[in-house]
Amino acid sequence: METRAHYAAVGAFVVTMVVLAFVAVLWLARGQLNTQYALYNIYYIGPVSGLRAGSPVEYSGVPVGRVSEVVIDPSNVERIRVTVEIEANVPIKSDAAASVETNILSGVSYIQISGGTQEAPILLPQPGQRYAVIRARRSRLASVTARAPQLLEKLNQTADQLNELLNEDNRKALADTLQNVRHFSATLDARSQDIAEFATNAEKAVQSLTVLLDDIRASYNGPDGLGNKAGTALTDFDKVARGLGDTNKQLQAAIQDVRPGLRNFSQQTLSDIGTLVGDARQLIASLTRLSGQIGRDPSQILFGDRREGYRPK
Repeated sequence: METRAHYAAVGAFVVTMVVLAFVAVLWLARGQLNTQYALYNIYYIGPVSGLRAGSPVEYSGVPVGRVSEVVIDPSNVERIRVTVEIEANVPIKSDAAASVETNILSGVSYIQISGGTQEAPILLPQPGQRYAVIRARRSRLASVTARAPQLLEKLNQTADQLNELLNEDNRKALADTLQNVRHFSATLDARSQDIAEFATNAEKAVQSLTVLLDDIRASYNGPDGLGNKAGTALTDFDKVARGLGDTNKQLQAAIQDVRPGLRNFSQQTLSDIGTLVGDARQLIASLTRLSGQIGRDPSQILFGDRREGYRPK
């Protein structure tokens, strides 16, 4: 009797625990049951290693859904179609992009959605599409992995070129160059005293040049400097130029005043002078003839001409 009572208590306890566990699961899952999801497709070209159904989907690091299906696209075997469930209240913009990221520590892959601006429209299914398609983007790790063969090829080419560069002749030339550098360093060490003296002389020369420049600056900018004298000379020259301008104006006015007299002189006085010169010439000619006659016969002036001319009968 006691054994049956013991089994009944254990059975009742187990049934109670199962019921409580079922209630707890329902209570924990009620949020997910009440949450509505929107389905989106993402098409990837290349492997999506580590991505499985149930993998998380994040939007800029915030969990927003999960992966519901990962299959090869029936219409194109080169593509992988990934269907994701995202909470309906999360706005997915048309310029958003999804990449497959991998947690390096755990090796678990997940979908990371990034991008999307406030001005962009909401992503909607296009004609002929069952679900809206989120633009796929290669992750940073996938980009590095995809470029790894190219990087290795370039690395091999660089190694080959380096081997060609470091051949026997070039190594010998490099050794000679290093030997010349050692010789040059030893020469510099031997001439360190001369170099120090040269540096000291150069410093003195720079100081002298600085003093000279200061003197030139003082000579130009001082109270009696060239700059002030040049300014004064320019001022005087400006005054002289203005005086010449005034003189030119006065000279032009004087010419205007004298011009009528010059016109009268050229038109009347010059003609009178010409007449006077002609009369003077005639007078001089007469005086010349008179002086000649006096020279030949001075008595002719007193008694006249006593010579009788020929008188015809």
